Amino acid sequence: MILRSDETLDVEVPGTGTMRTHLFRPAVEGRYPGVLLFSEIYQVTAPIRRLAAMLAGQGYVVAVPEVYHEYEAAGTVLAYDPAGTDRGNDLKFTKPIAAYDADARAALTALAAHPACTGRLATFGVCLGGHLAFRAALDPRVSAAACFYATDIHSGTLGQGRADDSLARMAELQGEAMFVWGRQDPHVPYAGREAIRTRLEAVGARYEWHEVNGQHAFLRDEGPRYDPALFLQAMDWTLALFRRTLF
Repeated sequence: MILRSDETLDVEVPGTGTMRTHLFRPAVEGRYPGVLLFSEIYQVTAPIRRLAAMLAGQGYVVAVPEVYHEYEAAGTVLAYDPAGTDRGNDLKFTKPIAAYDADARAALTALAAHPACTGRLATFGVCLGGHLAFRAALDPRVSAAACFYATDIHSGTLGQGRADDSLARMAELQGEAMFVWGRQDPHVPYAGREAIRTRLEAVGARYEWHEVNGQHAFLRDEGPRYDPALFLQAMDWTLALFRRTLF
């Protein structure tokens, strides 16, 4: 589908202000399921925009919030370099978990209310965003979550104080989740992946699990870790999940 990819929506988040959110949707008038897409620590970079456009082109309204909106000016994109990485990681542990959750609630509400959205909702995320996509899916309005190499779930170290409760809250997941991991990803080692899967089994979650021979950020179509073949395979898994749960 031909897309509209130059739209933004300023979402008001109680307590932290305006969150710039980037919209990608089919140009053909109609109503489509919504996908809330969470970025890496670098915010809405060119690879994230291309990823959002790819999903939107399959018939979805995709909303991409700026995850550090209360710390950076609207439109800020952090570079894929040491300075950008340091800033993104610093903010990852500065922002309170409650603020991440408030962002998700506000973004889901705004997306569901958009005139081009059917009200059926899913989440998608990579790296930091994989963790945020999971937490957002604890909202009962979310039917599916696609979580790619989600950092910090296994260690419980996201947010201010580095003490999130994501593992403890897995029993609250009502929709279906998909987790995709790279075996060569140093950020989520084998023991960490096993801790997450053990918890999912213990709470009886509805989930899909994939481990591939890939590195961290293998979906990012920029830089040496990009794996185009795994990207296509992962998109097939994602679109099958969304077709199964959103229509």
